[in-house]
Amino acid sequence: MIFNRYAQIALFTIPLLLSGCGTLPNGGSFFSQQDSAPAHPVDVSNVTNAIPRVEPHSRYGNPASYVVFGQRYYVKKSSLNHVERGVASWYGTKFHGRRTSSGEPYDMLAMTAAHKSLPLPTYAEVTNLENGRKIIVKINDRGPFKKNRIIDLSYAAAIKLDIIKAGTGLVEVRTIDPRTSNRGTSTIDQGRSAQTAPAIPKPVVIKNSAPPVPLNTPLPLAMAAQTQVVTANNSTAPQADKLKRITPGQAVNIYLQVGAFGGRINAENLKIRIRDIETLPASKINVTQGIKANNAIFRVRIGPINNVPEADQLIKRLAQLGLENPHVIID
Repeated sequence: MIFNRYAQIALFTIPLLLSGCGTLPNGGSFFSQQDSAPAHPVDVSNVTNAIPRVEPHSRYGNPASYVVFGQRYYVKKSSLNHVERGVASWYGTKFHGRRTSSGEPYDMLAMTAAHKSLPLPTYAEVTNLENGRKIIVKINDRGPFKKNRIIDLSYAAAIKLDIIKAGTGLVEVRTIDPRTSNRGTSTIDQGRSAQTAPAIPKPVVIKNSAPPVPLNTPLPLAMAAQTQVVTANNSTAPQADKLKRITPGQAVNIYLQVGAFGGRINAENLKIRIRDIETLPASKINVTQGIKANNAIFRVRIGPINNVPEADQLIKRLAQLGLENPHVIID
């Protein structure tokens, strides 16, 4: 979501950026329950993909780090080779015309998006993993700050990916290097069905979420859930940590990763703890082994989970039980 929707000063006032406190002006900031689609259907069939071009980083919106609700987020110096999968959301009329974190006005009918850590601006290809639709957006804003959302799409972009009705979608975000890319409106699927979306209100509630944390052995429980981010086209990246290719139309599975450890015993102990405190079938809680930085890693995952709303409810229950940072994994 727009980082400065209710608190634009947050990205323009150095003392706030440098302070460790989570206090923001205008109480209730970042909560947007009344955001919605336009009152009448809007035809976006003529809205084309963002065209990647070389631009300097924005003067605003690119601090080394910033704080939202006591959670510090770190802005990447480069967007090159960034690939991640997760849940996308969208934002609409409530913020149309307001200033984004980069200083540009938000246009809900343009192909733009918000991201917590990529430098502004960044161009990215976003793929709906459930239907195969692809779009190109310009990331010019900060957010979303609701847990387990990796990108916030403009209204038009959400229509193109067909996630308006559900409010969320399972996506892959792959950054584009405009210096070498010739991708434009002719090379990316603009959507194969009607591009007019119904006017369906979609509340947006923003909350803090955890940034990537370096892996230690073992990880503290509160920091054990890792973000599903990989380095693309990097031969030094561990093969086991690369994302599996998903063919459009094939089943997409949702998991919650609740822990990652350097030893199996710690992972098995967490599995037992979850089984004891949460009414889940034993078959739904699994320990999987992988490789991270050439070391064995044991991940504790719950799933597969049927859909995003079910995952959100499970995340809330786990938080009440002291497991506050599970992370959505798409496989």
